[in-house]
Amino acid sequence: MQWNNGCKTDEVWQRDIKNRALKEKAARKLALRLKDGEVVGAGSGSTSYLTLLALAARAEREGLSFRIIPTSIEIELTCSTLGIPTTELKVERPDWSFDGADEVDADNNIIKGRGGALLREKLVIAASPEVYIVIDKSKLVKRLGQNFPVPVEVHPDAVQLGCEALNKLPGVTDVVLRQAVAKDGPVITESGNLIFDVYFSIIAAGTEQKLKSIIGVVESGLFMGYPVTII
Repeated sequence: MQWNNGCKTDEVWQRDIKNRALKEKAARKLALRLKDGEVVGAGSGSTSYLTLLALAARAEREGLSFRIIPTSIEIELTCSTLGIPTTELKVERPDWSFDGADEVDADNNIIKGRGGALLREKLVIAASPEVYIVIDKSKLVKRLGQNFPVPVEVHPDAVQLGCEALNKLPGVTDVVLRQAVAKDGPVITESGNLIFDVYFSIIAAGTEQKLKSIIGVVESGLFMGYPVTII
C-alpha cells in the first residue's frame, strides 16, 4: 500500500541544480547500464538524484525491475516516490553503484561528502564490483582541494579532540565545523555524527589514511585509489 497523505516527499531538491542539462545527459548514459533484476547502490546529492530519475524512466519504459541501496534519507524518499524498492547493504550486495562527486583529479581520486552521507557512500562504493561516478566537467580539477574542502565525519564526543588533531596534519590550512542552514547548530550526518570541512594546501597520497587514523574520525570524504569509472 502506498502512502497518500499529501506530503511532498518528491520535492527533495527544491533548489536549482547547477549544470542540470549536462548532468541529465550523463545520467541517461549511465541508465543504459541497468539490467533487469539488479541491485544498485545509489549515492547522494543532486547528480545521484538525477541518475535515479533516469534509471526509473528507463525501467518504466522497458519493464525492468531493480532495487536500490540508498545512502541517504533523500534518496530513500525519492525511491519511495518513484515506487522503486529499496534494500540494505547488510542484506544484499550491489551489482554496481553510482554516485556524484565534488572534485575529481586526473587519477580519478575524488572528494565528496557535501551532502553529509560520506560514510554510507563509502561503504556502498567499497562493496561494489563496479562504481560509476557521474559528473559534469566543472568537477574536474588539477589537484584535490582546489575548489572544495575535505569533509571529515567525527563522533560528537570527539569534536574537540578531532579538531585539534586535524589542525596538526601536514597541509591543513583551516578546520571548520559545518553548520546547518535550516536548523540551529551543526550539520548532523546520516549516522548521527558531525562534519568538519578541512581545507588543505596540498593533499598527499597518504592523506586519507592519516585522517582515518585520528581517534574519533569515523570517515573522510577522500576517495583515493578506488577503481571507479567516470561518466
